Amino acid sequence: MILAIETSCDDTCAAVVTDAGEVVSNVVASQGVHARFGGVVPEWASRHHLEFANAVVDQSLADVSLDDITLVAVTQGPGLVGALLVGVATAKGIAAARRLPLAAVDHMQGHVAANFLQPDPFEPPFVCLLASGGHTLLAHVRDHEGYETLGQTLDDAAGEAFDKGARLLGLGYPGGPALSKLAATGDPTAFAFPTAARVAGLDFSFAGLKTALLYKVRDLGEEETARRAADLAASYEHAIVEALIMRVERALEIEPRLAIGGGVAANRLLRERAAALGVPVHIPPPQLCTDNAAMIASAARWVQAAAFPEYLALDAYANRRAA
Repeated sequence: MILAIETSCDDTCAAVVTDAGEVVSNVVASQGVHARFGGVVPEWASRHHLEFANAVVDQSLADVSLDDITLVAVTQGPGLVGALLVGVATAKGIAAARRLPLAAVDHMQGHVAANFLQPDPFEPPFVCLLASGGHTLLAHVRDHEGYETLGQTLDDAAGEAFDKGARLLGLGYPGGPALSKLAATGDPTAFAFPTAARVAGLDFSFAGLKTALLYKVRDLGEEETARRAADLAASYEHAIVEALIMRVERALEIEPRLAIGGGVAANRLLRERAAALGVPVHIPPPQLCTDNAAMIASAARWVQAAAFPEYLALDAYANRRAA
């Protein structure tokens, strides 16, 4: 049994997963205090992790005992360092008290490893699109242990582009689901927003798209923007998804099997476009696409765990490491 903890952003997560990849529990406590600021406030996130961590771990152990746990896993990075440190300290404490080994997991590898969980594991090799509020990258997954980065965002993440676009249209935070719902009633061809088609290779760029929407909203004015909000949302969503699919199609020339992870994987249009690519496509259930600890436990199955007391010096890192 693997007990995993994930605190890279604003969700406090704990899960228990078997070595075979069966999810025994997967608990997520969403803080819900950041909406008024239009984004996550790192200090608040850290303080709420301190408040929730023990309760979330206790809940994840509702059907098993700590005596059943043979490995503790935790997200080491990337993410908000203050938030990560709460998870790392919690995992260290649990592991050290019982002299259990500790596996430090990269958050992005966790998103990849969500595809390996039961009851519908998707085995390598495949191309994996990871798109969330903090990260957007394409990975070539040849085995369970890691991945090769094929392309990544040069500036903003796709999920951030959704949230910033929703904010410009007065939809609040987190804005991705609200923007997509509004877009369903609009015309995706009403406005021509850029897809960074000139960016070579498999890298992404969304900063220009956000700026284009900002200028269009300013040009239209408040009244006209409100009247055409659905068309703006539909055209903006179309541009984000086309930018993603354009790079995915290029990557599929390397490996014609596709997995999608991260919060943006829940987007209706992205799912439709991916299903039409004519290759096997795997998208984990929604609860395994957004931040969760089951994916961290899944990745930990192929991580070299550290023994006590080696991991007591373990630190968190903010930026993504090469994998």
